[in-house]
Amino acid sequence: MVTTLSADVYGMATAPTIAPERSNQVTRKTYPNYKVIVLNDDFNTFQHVSECLMKYIPGMSGDRAWDLTNQVHYEGQAIVWVGPQEPAELYHQQLRRAGLTMAPLEAA
Repeated sequence: MVTTLSADVYGMATAPTIAPERSNQVTRKTYPNYKVIVLNDDFNTFQHVSECLMKYIPGMSGDRAWDLTNQVHYEGQAIVWVGPQEPAELYHQQLRRAGLTMAPLEAA
């Protein structure tokens, strides 16, 4: 004798399952920017810091470099560039190799 078991025996719902509607909205997440920060120290001259900023930071003017150098000296640090991670790492490394005291890269 063959017995057929109904859905009620297995505890299954007899109504069809309805999937939630899919959202066609795409959420784009941007990559974070990174801050390149120069710290004050007791051995780099104003002239050296200013020249390094002009040499390694694209588009850095002499006046802006001098303003940032003064900020480093009087406030203890200055954010000298903000942008994508890869160029931030490059500028950070170049400034560090030139002898400037650098804070670790930090997400903006």
